[in-house]
Amino acid sequence: MENKMEWWKQTSIYQIYPWSFQDSNGDGIGDLPGIIRRLDQIQDLGVETIWFSPFYRSPGEDFGYDISDYTAIDPRFGTMEDCDKLIREIHKRKMKVVLDMVMNHTSDKHPWFIESKSSKDNPKRDFYIWKKGKNKKPNNWISMVGTSGWNYDKSTDEFYYSNFLSFQPDLNYRNPKVKKAMFGVLDFWLKKGVDGFRLDIFNSIYKDESFKDNPFSLRFFPTPDNHDEAFFQKKTYNLNLPESFLFAKEVRKHISKYKQKPFLIGEVSGSGKVLKSFLGEKADGLNLVFQFELIHFDYHAQFFKELLDKNEKEFPTPFTPTYVLGNHDQRRYIDRLGGDIRKAKVLSAFQFLARGIPVVYYGDEIGRKEGRISNFLGKDPIAKMNRFVPLFLSNLLGIYINRDNCRLPMLWDDGEGAGFTTGKSWLPVGKFLASDTVSGQKKEKNSLWNHYRSLFHLRKNSNVLREGSLHTKQISGSDVLCFERKLGDKVVTVYLNFGDKSWKELLPVNFNLLFSFGGADLREGKLELPGHSGMVTEFRLRK
Repeated sequence: MENKMEWWKQTSIYQIYPWSFQDSNGDGIGDLPGIIRRLDQIQDLGVETIWFSPFYRSPGEDFGYDISDYTAIDPRFGTMEDCDKLIREIHKRKMKVVLDMVMNHTSDKHPWFIESKSSKDNPKRDFYIWKKGKNKKPNNWISMVGTSGWNYDKSTDEFYYSNFLSFQPDLNYRNPKVKKAMFGVLDFWLKKGVDGFRLDIFNSIYKDESFKDNPFSLRFFPTPDNHDEAFFQKKTYNLNLPESFLFAKEVRKHISKYKQKPFLIGEVSGSGKVLKSFLGEKADGLNLVFQFELIHFDYHAQFFKELLDKNEKEFPTPFTPTYVLGNHDQRRYIDRLGGDIRKAKVLSAFQFLARGIPVVYYGDEIGRKEGRISNFLGKDPIAKMNRFVPLFLSNLLGIYINRDNCRLPMLWDDGEGAGFTTGKSWLPVGKFLASDTVSGQKKEKNSLWNHYRSLFHLRKNSNVLREGSLHTKQISGSDVLCFERKLGDKVVTVYLNFGDKSWKELLPVNFNLLFSFGGADLREGKLELPGHSGMVTEFRLRK
């Protein structure tokens, strides 16, 4: 059957954090030539689209998310020639390129902000959000990290606004010149052939122009899927404004003229209704949004069934859900499973076999473990703000304030530096075994890396899994999840056992076995799923 669905609705995404992926010059920091060196292995894994965290010029105070030049490569990572080669080499291997685009804010070292800060009369003054304060801050708005969003500038006696960290001033999108300048940045990269953008904290783009105080909330701790109520404040006027929903459509329309048919995936938060608003009523906004419910999984079949049913109800075709287990801001999912590789296989199978886009964070395919760097010693600016909070306490409270621990270098082999670097790595590699590395796991048939490789290729080679509908089936009295994917007369059935006990079932005889793991067995029509195992079958409907 011919596949006619847009490419971005079928793809799989692999996130590379350039600082930690592969160093080529021994300075301990990953770089673009190092990534190029690993492209054959990424292709072998089965990756279709690579999303890169920022490698633009930056002071590096927030490790690339504080940009001082959107159209230059930071020397830490290489040159523009390296970047051009990276794009060419990825496309040569039939993969796609997605760049992180931070449209909400710049670094305070960006020339625009330096000019803006120089005087109230500077032409760039209105590129950022400046307000007078009457012996106090302009209003009560709290940033995403829990501090006031207002930062006093003594030289001009006004406050500028930042919705993340103080050295990341927010751009003012009510100024048409800002919008034009940022669309020019998108054009620069699209003309180089990139295939899409991941939009950082896109729900923060617009702020209420009346600058009203936000109302009180009883909630203190934010969650990955809900930042609009946190730190005892409901962020009514500085997150998820209607203007941001409209801007999503504007950006989509702007990029749609490019022949590579680029796509947008937004980092946003809020209810299903809010996420849907960013996608547009007619699916004419952002192409995709990250959905973070999976990050807080409850490892039981019922949780995953409810998540599938919810997504099928709230994001039916032509909308496409996303399934995210981790990223550069979240605790490693293997850590939340207590290091249990059996459970990791079940969880990743769910991620790849559901209707939607699986987003894999580098190292998840080998079960890269969470670090144990204390908040006191952390390089992460959020850790520095909370340096006196013990790591065990922040973990106990379920708040993640040292992102260094999910950004440790990739483990390629069991040599010194784990094959990541010949020098001293920017973050510690930590203790590991040969079986924890890519090279070690490639040799082991039942390793997690080989499991991920099977899932990437299974999904890539099955139109049913890439574009078929989804329907869950109720299985009572067990911890087994079952769902069907259907396209035309083909039906793929997925069985995943989240429990410790084996489960047995009689199946029709007219099926093909597509994939199994964890000792799942099928003989003479009888399916047996041991604890933490899975199986995928396919059959044709009779006409």
